[in-house]
Amino acid sequence: MRREHGSKPGSGGVASASQTNADRRERLRKLALETNDLSKDPYYMKNHLGSYECKLCLTLHNNEGSYLAHTQGRRHRQNLGRRAQKEQRENLNPQPLAAALQPTQPLQRVKKTVKIGTPGYKVVKERINNQLALLFTIEYPEIEDGITPRYRFMSWLEQKVEPGDKRYQYLLFAADPYETIAFKIPNRPIESNIGPEVPGESKFWTRWAEDTNTFSLQLYFKEDETKQEQPNDAMGEENDVTSNYAYFARG
Repeated sequence: MRREHGSKPGSGGVASASQTNADRRERLRKLALETNDLSKDPYYMKNHLGSYECKLCLTLHNNEGSYLAHTQGRRHRQNLGRRAQKEQRENLNPQPLAAALQPTQPLQRVKKTVKIGTPGYKVVKERINNQLALLFTIEYPEIEDGITPRYRFMSWLEQKVEPGDKRYQYLLFAADPYETIAFKIPNRPIESNIGPEVPGESKFWTRWAEDTNTFSLQLYFKEDETKQEQPNDAMGEENDVTSNYAYFARG
């Protein structure tokens, strides 16, 4: 402690706790400045504002002495111990650098295709042994190389083009660069006898003819369902095989 003017050495009062702590921090700062080289400290960083940061503890300090005093404190030492334990665990189970840098899931690029319009189509309706059969033929003369047309059934709850009606379902066809088209058909069970085109045997089949770039699909509705009264706007007249079946889903 400082002595008052004119007092004898050793005649000062007892230092308070705050003064003792301040004196201890000052002595630690001076000792650290003499023994530590901040240029070799991996956690020491001077920011653009002229302050000093501890990258390990994420603390901010006004001067080097304050930072060095922090490195002698309990918080910094605990974080050093945790970092050492983490590095020890990583050394016991090392991972190749390439595996560590590789993403867990491969990145998928979204393919952007300029649509050129809707394809031509033909729908043939016929009854065979009291079963309603539909044959769809879609023409894709400008289809992209390596692309095979796809199809899927969509329920009346999925589509957003027109008001939903549970009496109908939708059959979609898609192939780039054409627009996706959909056909509105009765919502009735379809025969599941899937296979190649075998007359008299296969009741659900698809065929992609690369020489003519046409995709065909045939389906049969189950007999017990087709015996029920059909809605006129779904089935249409027997002579009109394409009306009331198709609408186009853009995008």
